[in-house]
Amino acid sequence: MADLSIATWRKSTRSGNEGACVEVADNLPGTIAVRDSKDPHVRP
Repeated sequence: MADLSIATWRKSTRSGNEGACVEVADNLPGTIAVRDSKDPHVRP
């Protein structure tokens, strides 16, 4: 599992403007992480 404590999160360009946003972090070696911006602390 990747170390998400070093992730740099940004809003996906595919997210809507209604508060239902997806955030992605692509600065992790070999990993692209995705999370729901409404609940960013949920871990797999």
